[in-house]
Amino acid sequence: MEAKKTIVLGASTNPSRYSNMAVKKLLNYGHEVVPIGIKKGEIEGIEIMPAEGGLDEVDTVTLYLGPQNQPQYYDYIKDLNPKRVIFNPGTINHKFMEQLEKQGIEVVDACTLVMLSANTY
Repeated sequence: MEAKKTIVLGASTNPSRYSNMAVKKLLNYGHEVVPIGIKKGEIEGIEIMPAEGGLDEVDTVTLYLGPQNQPQYYDYIKDLNPKRVIFNPGTINHKFMEQLEKQGIEVVDACTLVMLSANTY
């Protein structure tokens, strides 16, 4: 399986949060992971970064933010120009999904953790 540079948007240091589990599982599967969040901290020794530029060749953005918290990240995500954006359970946002598709970005309604376990990531 090819390693895919993945942004985990909504990353949390709390090990019971799915975003935290996703970072760990993506690393276990050999993917390059950039956790993005509003609170400082680290996951598996990787610093949680603020949403700022400077990232390139992003394959996937996996969302762990509810629809009400996504609008402030619309431009950030579109500027990253990832190949796909995964909308995990609880993050579905049809308005934003349409915007991404119009830009040619694949939209996936799925769970990153399940995709990794099923080898469909």
